[in-house]
Amino acid sequence: MLKQYETVFIATPVLSDTQMKEAVAKYTGFITENGGSIVYQEDWGLKKLAYPIQKKTTGFYYLIEFQAEPEFIAKFETQFKRDERIIRFQTVSMDKHAIAYAERRRAKMSGAATPAAEAPAEAPANE
Repeated sequence: MLKQYETVFIATPVLSDTQMKEAVAKYTGFITENGGSIVYQEDWGLKKLAYPIQKKTTGFYYLIEFQAEPEFIAKFETQFKRDERIIRFQTVSMDKHAIAYAERRRAKMSGAATPAAEAPAEAPANE
C-alpha cells in the first residue's frame, strides 16, 4: 500500500543551479524508479541556516511530496546519506490532516481559493 511522504533536504550552497537541478532529478528519478510517484515538489531556494552545518551558514532547500511503499524510505534515506551534496534531510509520513493541509497550501499558492474559504460561515442574526 502506498503512503504519502514529504521530504525536505538541504543541499550545500556551493552548488551551481544546474548541479542543484541534477541532484533533484536524481532523487525524483529514484522515487519513480522504485514504484513511487511524485505528488508535488517545490524549490525553496537559498536560505540562511539556523546554525552552521559543516561550516556553512546557508543552504539550498527543496521539498518533495511523494507516494511510495514504506519499505522504500530506508533505501531513499540511504541515498541522502551517501550524497556529499546533501547536508541535512528529513522525511515524514503524512496523515490525512497533513495531506489536506498541503493541498490547501498548494491551492492558496496557486491563487485558487478553496470552496470553504470562498463562503465563510455566517453568524446567525439575533432577533
